[in-house]
Amino acid sequence: MRMNTEPKSHYQFRLNFWKIRGSHRRRSTYSGTRVGLGALGVGALAFITLVAFSSDTALAATTLNLGSAASYAVVAGSTITNTGASVITGSVGLFPGTVISGFPPGTVSGATNAANAASLSAQSASTAAYLVAAGDTPTASVAGGILGGTTLTPGVYHAPTMSLTGALTLNGGGDSSAVFIIQSDSTLITASNSSVVLEGHAQACNVFWQVGSSATLGTATTFMGTILALTSVALNTGASVVGRVMAQTGAVTLDDNAITLPSIGTVCATPPATTTTTVPATTTTTVPATTTTTIPATTTTTVPATTATTKVAGTILPVGAPGTGEGGTGGSGSSLLGLIGFGAFGVAAAAASVAVRSRHQRGRDSSSGLTRGS
Repeated sequence: MRMNTEPKSHYQFRLNFWKIRGSHRRRSTYSGTRVGLGALGVGALAFITLVAFSSDTALAATTLNLGSAASYAVVAGSTITNTGASVITGSVGLFPGTVISGFPPGTVSGATNAANAASLSAQSASTAAYLVAAGDTPTASVAGGILGGTTLTPGVYHAPTMSLTGALTLNGGGDSSAVFIIQSDSTLITASNSSVVLEGHAQACNVFWQVGSSATLGTATTFMGTILALTSVALNTGASVVGRVMAQTGAVTLDDNAITLPSIGTVCATPPATTTTTVPATTTTTVPATTTTTIPATTTTTVPATTATTKVAGTILPVGAPGTGEGGTGGSGSSLLGLIGFGAFGVAAAAASVAVRSRHQRGRDSSSGLTRGS
């Protein structure tokens, strides 16, 4: 038997070495894990910060759906009155009022509806659009409500009152679908010869003025967009609007003005024309005559007579069994082979048991020798 002759100090040194090395590997593993988790945490923090900054960006305004009021240039609640040769390109609607006066000399290119189902539908759609515009969250405030000499980019703007002297520029930034919503809690008043100028592909059909009470356009004002006033709208002599003039509860007053519906492009939706669908005439289908099929005569087949087989009486022996009169030793060879096989299996099991015990004994001897050598 091989004995461990290594000095105890060397053996102890090796033992300590491997212990230290194992603990070092564990520490390395733990360090790698900490580094990985740290990197994951930093990445998550960066992502959250990016999302937070991105969500802080103001959302762009969205256009208003005017529905059945989109084809109307003028909508009012109480009266519509005109002085002079005003030209209205679009329809005129009044509800629940009944009096529309001054046409002629004013002209209307579209329909004129008062206190009927069509004007009710237009007024309801106008009021719904007003409420949506009033409920939009402002993205910016207009200092003092003074609009003249400024340029606005797309968004929702708010002030307690709005006034315009000179020119206001609305810049769409190259986006023809850019939307401008300008909110006034009370009034909108423009001075004479004031103007709203569109640039950067901004379109009048995407400009909306939500006015909490009344709007008044000064003489010769050039205006762009749809005015949605809660009470009334008055246009002084020569003022023109590319858009719409809509008063929810009060009057619209005109004086030699021009009001033109904004040109409708691919980004400014308008209700499609009513389409009449013609139901095709009923088609009569003729069912073909019934076809009679003659079944051929039945063919009779004569089955040949059965041949009887005579069985010989006797004993039926299993396959491989000895014939009658050859003795009763069939199958004895199989029993002998089974005994031999069983005995061989027992010897093999005993040999395996001895081998296992010997290996365990050598292991104990080695351990004892190591202990004695140390």
